[in-house]
Amino acid sequence: MTRTIAQIETDAGTDELRRDDYFPTLIYSSMLNDRASLNEEILTAIYAEREKDTTGIERSNIRALGGWHSHNNLHKEQAFSNLTKRVNKILTGVSSNLGYDTASYLTISTMWSITNPPGSSNRAHVHPGALWSGVYYVQAPEGAGNISFTDPRTEQIMNAASYLPNKKRKTECWSKVNVKPVAGKLLFFPSWLYHSVAPNLAQGEGNEAERIIISFNINQRKRQKKK
Repeated sequence: MTRTIAQIETDAGTDELRRDDYFPTLIYSSMLNDRASLNEEILTAIYAEREKDTTGIERSNIRALGGWHSHNNLHKEQAFSNLTKRVNKILTGVSSNLGYDTASYLTISTMWSITNPPGSSNRAHVHPGALWSGVYYVQAPEGAGNISFTDPRTEQIMNAASYLPNKKRKTECWSKVNVKPVAGKLLFFPSWLYHSVAPNLAQGEGNEAERIIISFNINQRKRQKKK
């Protein structure tokens, strides 16, 4: 969409300065209305998974710092079916908003849980093999660690601009976006977008001080034709 942002006075008269915004990086979010009961259900399921596999796997999590990562197929388990169905339902809004082909639909392809006790974090990474990725915050005590999204463009390593000091930049000029985790919040972001998680600085001990999330990858699937 073209929009006029300024009228520039010159010796020859007034020149109109216009702007087009191309190639935006989109992040979708939703606060689930039944988050309290849903999170209680999911926490029980996550703890059960962690008891079955205390070691877990290591990806962006740092196992030496206490970060635990489940297997990647939680969406196939009955204990997580309510969340899986809910996420897939909300994804219909993303498909509609972007004008995706209705012969296909967005759906979870892999899903896992990560628990971060105080002091643990997640390295910067992307999610290969997916179209969209997402995170759902099950538990997020104060100070649990923001998720940071990094500007994917090469501008920052080519020749970064200088901005007015002590003045907040416009959002389109940010090089990093930090999103505070809130229990019950759902985020969708492009899988190619670099992101990391700051250390959990929550006060306390035991499970209540952990940052607990469900993450997932999302792809399009063709709808089966009715016979």
